Amino acid sequence: MPITNQQVAGHAFLRQMYDDSYFPDHVVDRGKAILLRLCERIEAERPSDLESLYALTQAATEEFNLLDREFVAAGSGIETVAREWVCDEFCFVASAYEFTEADAEELTAGRDW
Repeated sequence: MPITNQQVAGHAFLRQMYDDSYFPDHVVDRGKAILLRLCERIEAERPSDLESLYALTQAATEEFNLLDREFVAAGSGIETVAREWVCDEFCFVASAYEFTEADAEELTAGRDW
């Protein structure tokens, strides 16, 4: 399903991670795919409230929890700075879909990175 939100469609997800050689591009690609799937789910399911949005972001957060293992296996990891970058992307997605009241911590509440 193609993304219809123009703000999202034109966004360079995880740009900072791509710009940093510490993060292997092939693993960052998987992170970008998680975020794009999140956007597709938001567009398909059209959550009507924050709780519904948080359910979708929680599923994406769990995917990032698994992805962190791939980063570690590649000699990297979702650490301090990368954690902020990933969380910023979740906030961007929430804002792009007009969930401006979304709590940054709640968007990725189940993270273990």
